[in-house]
Amino acid sequence: METKKNPKADLQKWSSTLFNLGLAISIGLCLFAFEWKSYSDSPIKEINKESEIWDIPDIPNTFQTPPPPAIQIPPIIQEQPNEIKIDPTLISIDINTTEETKIPEIIISDDPPIIDKADEIMDFTEVQASFKGGMEAWYEYLRNKLKYPFQARRMGVEGVVLIRFVVNKDGSVQDVEVVRSLGGGCDQVAQQVVENSPEWNPGKMGGRPVRSRMVIPIRFKLN
Repeated sequence: METKKNPKADLQKWSSTLFNLGLAISIGLCLFAFEWKSYSDSPIKEINKESEIWDIPDIPNTFQTPPPPAIQIPPIIQEQPNEIKIDPTLISIDINTTEETKIPEIIISDDPPIIDKADEIMDFTEVQASFKGGMEAWYEYLRNKLKYPFQARRMGVEGVVLIRFVVNKDGSVQDVEVVRSLGGGCDQVAQQVVENSPEWNPGKMGGRPVRSRMVIPIRFKLN
């Protein structure tokens, strides 16, 4: 047997109507609450107080007098004697020459001028240049002369600086430059140590000393 629903027991019949009615009532209550005004029953207080008058003193105008102008001292002019003594060895001029005196002619040679060529710097040599005393002496020199820069120590900078320089025939050092930089002041310290280093043993080609170029690493490491 099929069950039939009573139309009077339908709950969804008045749902929309009741929802709209409740919405209208809530909006009306909100508008009424916003428009509600309350008045105090206490009387309004009247303040009858005389305004205070401040006495402003009269400040006189002050005038600053400019400082007096600086006294200009005229320059002192010292008179120099007219007779100036000239060293006769500097200028060799014969004042007693006459028209009959023969002046020798200056002969200019036709030969080409002599051009002094600097010795070639060798990048590769048969015998490489070395520090006098060997590498142990070089390391000892670095331990005594190389000072860790304060800025690099504070920043914790560690690494290797590559220095390139030229060893001359007499063992002297020149043209010192930084090839790979490290920063923190290490480059300047390493370059200065190499520039002030003692003489080296020059490189040799065919048993003869030549100018050679070298690149050495200088390591900075914190203990």
